[in-house]
Amino acid sequence: MNTKARVARRLTLITVVAAVCSVLSYGVGWAVRGDSLPWEDSPRAAGAPLDDGSDAMPQGGADPAPAEDPEPSDEPSQQPSQQPSEEPSETADPAPTEDPGPPPAGPALLSPGDTGAEVRDLQARLKQIDWFTGDVTDTYGELTTEAVRGFQTKRGFEPTGEVDRRTRDRLHAMTRVPTRAELTNQPPPGAGGNAAGPLDARCTTGRVLCVDKSSRTLRWVVDGKVRKTVDVRFGSAELPTREGVFSIERKNRDHVSSLYHTPMPFAMFFSGGQAVHYSPDFAANGYNGASHGCVNVRDRAAVAWLYDQVAVGDRVVVYWS
Repeated sequence: MNTKARVARRLTLITVVAAVCSVLSYGVGWAVRGDSLPWEDSPRAAGAPLDDGSDAMPQGGADPAPAEDPEPSDEPSQQPSQQPSEEPSETADPAPTEDPGPPPAGPALLSPGDTGAEVRDLQARLKQIDWFTGDVTDTYGELTTEAVRGFQTKRGFEPTGEVDRRTRDRLHAMTRVPTRAELTNQPPPGAGGNAAGPLDARCTTGRVLCVDKSSRTLRWVVDGKVRKTVDVRFGSAELPTREGVFSIERKNRDHVSSLYHTPMPFAMFFSGGQAVHYSPDFAANGYNGASHGCVNVRDRAAVAWLYDQVAVGDRVVVYWS
């Protein structure tokens, strides 16, 4: 009898333990599926720890606040992003500045009214780059002023019409040193000088210095054949070179005018005091001037050659072609 009672008690104990285990398993499964246990009145906060059955309370008697997982925030982080932004940063547009215009000119080195070799050099250089027209002179006049003003405007300089250091330096950088022909309005070498007009009929026989006022040329003609042609200059309206047929009366290689006290090298006189001779002024200034009635030659080598060819008694014909 005692043996049966003990067996019965053991079976009862096993049954109770199995029942308890079954209830615990059911509770754990429910907790996994939901937020609360079936015997809890309110849902368990997300992330709250399961009751471990301990009755111990935290110090102070208050339930500890459950630790909450941080949730993502819609607000941007205060820390700068490591990735570059694709959007350009917005910056205020700079305030517009007024065009200050060309820089002011410096002190004038050459200005209207000046004269001399520097003015002649200035005009010749401006003529090389087609800013100056007309014959080169040693006078800074209106044509020079306008040429300088146009050159300055083209380069963004203040257009004063006066030459300051900046204008001069730029002009010199763009041009070369003028030749003697450019400074004296002579045709370049090989250009043939002034184009001669038709020979006068009186020049076609014998030995003749044939002087054409229309083409401003002198030709040395022997029996109708032209041996030499040179450019010449004549007297002014007040002291004109006489026209007609003359002959060489006398020659003087180193003549000096007794009236004007000027040198007349290689002078070949044909009408009183009028002569064919070399003129340094014609060589320097070209047609910006006139003789006192003589026939000026600017090519010294050519007139020296003519002086040796022409003899006293040879004819001289001065005419308009």
